[in-house]
Amino acid sequence: MGYPGAMLTKDFWYDLPQDRIAQEPARPRDSSKLMVLSCQDGKVDHKHFSDLPSLLKPGDLLVWNDTKVFRARLTANKNQHAFEVFLLRPQNKDWLALIKPAKKLQIGDELVLAEGVRARLVDKLPDGSVLLHFEMTDDQVFAFTDRHGQVPTPPYVKQSDKLDDYQTVYAKEIGSAAAPTAGFHFTPKLIEKIKSQGINFATVTLHVGLGTFKPITAEKLEDHIMHEEWVNVPQETLDAIAETKQRCSRVIAVGTTTVRSLESGIQKGFTNIFITPGYRFKIVDALITNFHLPGSTLIVLVSAFAQNKMIEPDAGRQFVLNAYQQAIENGYRFYSFGDAMFIQ
Repeated sequence: MGYPGAMLTKDFWYDLPQDRIAQEPARPRDSSKLMVLSCQDGKVDHKHFSDLPSLLKPGDLLVWNDTKVFRARLTANKNQHAFEVFLLRPQNKDWLALIKPAKKLQIGDELVLAEGVRARLVDKLPDGSVLLHFEMTDDQVFAFTDRHGQVPTPPYVKQSDKLDDYQTVYAKEIGSAAAPTAGFHFTPKLIEKIKSQGINFATVTLHVGLGTFKPITAEKLEDHIMHEEWVNVPQETLDAIAETKQRCSRVIAVGTTTVRSLESGIQKGFTNIFITPGYRFKIVDALITNFHLPGSTLIVLVSAFAQNKMIEPDAGRQFVLNAYQQAIENGYRFYSFGDAMFIQ
C-alpha cells in the first residue's frame, strides 16, 4: 500500500466533455448504468443498477446515509441590493451560511427575506462562510426554507424546483445542503428485491455541507482542510456491522458520505475526516458511488478505497482514472444525477 511521493490535486484530474454531465436522474432511477470495478483482478464490467442484487450475497449489509435535503438556497435584499443566501447548517443559536456577494455586507447588517423575515450577520469566517442569526427556531427556519427556498442543486445542473428529484427515496433526517447522490439509484421496488435475498440494511446520518462539496484548492492534498459535518452512527448500525463482520460478510457503503461516517470513528458529533490513498479502511468492504468531479475530495476517497484493495503503489488511482476514461468512452452520465459505480 502507499503512494509514491507527495499527493497532488492535479494527479486526480481528468477531462470530461460537457455533454456527459447529467441534468436529471435516470427514469426509472435504477435504469442508470452501473460500472463494476473488481480491484483484485483489475476487471471492469458494465451493467445497470437494476443488476445490483446479482452482485450482492446473503448476509451482506448495505449502509446508506438517510439525510434529507432542505431548500437551502434563498434570496434576500438590503437597501435594494440583492443577495443569495445558501444555508449550510444550524450552529449553536445561529446558522452557518454562504452569501453572495458577502463583501457588500458588514457584521451587524440585516438582510430582509420573504415574509419580512430578517437575518442578521453575526460573523464572517476566514473560509468565506458567515454566521447568520434568525429570530426563529431551527425548525421554523426549515419550515421557512420549505416555503421560500430553492432546491440546492449543484452549479453544473440546471436549476430545478423538483426537490424529489434531488432526494433519495429513503431520506429521513432533514439537514443537508446537498444530496448523498449515490443513493439516487435506489427505488422502493429494488430495495424490496434486495431485502428478499437476505441482504440487510442499516443507516447513518451525515448532513452534507462544505466538507463534501467544497473543491480542493491546495496544490497538495495534505494542505486541504475539510470542513466539519455532523454525523450520527446509531448503535443499531454499529451492532449490525459487528454481526456482519463476525460472519465474514461484507459491509457495503452507499456513497462517500457513508464511508466517511463509518470510518470517522465518531458515533455522534462532527467529523472532518479526509480520506486519501494510503488510508487503511477499517469498516467498509465495498462501495457504491457516482462519478465525481475531477480533483475533488470524492474522487480522492474513491481512489483511496481502490488502493486499499491493491498491492502496487498508486494502482488504485490509476485504476479509477482508467475506469473513468472507459465511462466517458461508453456514454456514462456523470456527477450528481449520473450513473453509478460498484467497487469491490
